[in-house]
Amino acid sequence: MRFGVARGVFSNESGLGSAPMAHAAAKTPEMAREGFVAMLGPFIDTICICTMTALVILVTDARSSNLTSSSLTARAFDTGLFGYGQYVVGFGLIFFAYSTIISWSYYGDRCAEYLFGGWVIRWYRYIYLVLIVVGAVGALRVVWGLADIFNALMAVPNLIGLLALASLVTAKKKNYVTRLKAGEFN
Repeated sequence: MRFGVARGVFSNESGLGSAPMAHAAAKTPEMAREGFVAMLGPFIDTICICTMTALVILVTDARSSNLTSSSLTARAFDTGLFGYGQYVVGFGLIFFAYSTIISWSYYGDRCAEYLFGGWVIRWYRYIYLVLIVVGAVGALRVVWGLADIFNALMAVPNLIGLLALASLVTAKKKNYVTRLKAGEFN
């Protein structure tokens, strides 16, 4: 259960404060509208994709195979899709890994520039490339353990900030919804 929750947080980034960096780059006059768009990501990932995966594992009884992680998911989908599921899961993992590498590079790039200035971006990218290799060839348990630790370190201050800004966010949302209902955006 712990691993499922940890992987769920990693996949949808809820509470980490990373996805808002991407949404902050959106060109929109209404930040509340972008907030509503941002809520779709965790919903689709958690409710649709993770729930579908769990149901496939339960329905195909793959959980009795003593496999874990992506091997368990591949076995379940392979059983449910008549031998083609392993390819679906394999391609899904490739696209997930690639998009994760790109998005986290962007997040780190923006943070490095904010903290140290534009001169550090080139050096950040070199270090990031080295860490991609280390992550790919490193011990899987160590890599996931480090990812979980750093996710927790990001989540704690972000969740404190969310609590501190909750009243402001609520006021902005109410203002936007009121104007939306009044037909201001038609």
